[in-house]
Amino acid sequence: GKSTIAANLAVALAATGAKVGLCDCDLYGPSVAQMFGVHERPMANEHDEIIPLEVYGLKLMSMGFLLEDSSPVIVRGPMATRYTQQFLRQVAWGELDYLVLDLPPGTGDIQLTIVQTITVDGTLIVTTPQEVALIDARKAVSMFAKVNVPILGLIENMAWFECDAGTKYYIFGKDGGVREARDMNVPLLGQIPIDIETRERSDSGAPIALLSPLKNKISAAFHQLATELRSKLPVNS
Repeated sequence: GKSTIAANLAVALAATGAKVGLCDCDLYGPSVAQMFGVHERPMANEHDEIIPLEVYGLKLMSMGFLLEDSSPVIVRGPMATRYTQQFLRQVAWGELDYLVLDLPPGTGDIQLTIVQTITVDGTLIVTTPQEVALIDARKAVSMFAKVNVPILGLIENMAWFECDAGTKYYIFGKDGGVREARDMNVPLLGQIPIDIETRERSDSGAPIALLSPLKNKISAAFHQLATELRSKLPVNS
């Protein structure tokens, strides 16, 4: 669910009035194009820079914009490094307050390329509550600590499912992210439930954070997350 978190966080940040870009750095599984309903190819400017596509007030870049829907990305490490650097350095992002990077799973070439290419203000660790996911979260925290990237906090995704009667079902276990954040001594920034409408809106290209946070609890959770993030990374910092 990292892409769902990244997409909705970007939408919620933009709703605060910030200038926001979203870069889909998951080259092997790009999903930003689908989540925002954008399927056109980007153009280049006179400086031979890629012009990011714009929707819902966001600037977007993804490998998904450069491929046919069914085309796989088959690149070795050096090419993955090259594409990542191109997305960061050769895209005409302009003046942004926040550039949200949606990363692939693991601690591989793409993550290392990013921290070697740009200054990263902080990372958000996204996990589900069960132990097999928390193992990967611990590795990510350790890697970013070793390369001196601040850990802004942990987000527990798919924390529970709430039925129409209001009963919560902890499908992947209860509060695994809460305990992990405490054990790692990092803030727990939010818990995002499993939600049918969130999935439907991601598939249809209209992230749920576009809904009024006063009328939708999941949207409210993402807008609260954006508020927490802005307090940690003020625009003029």
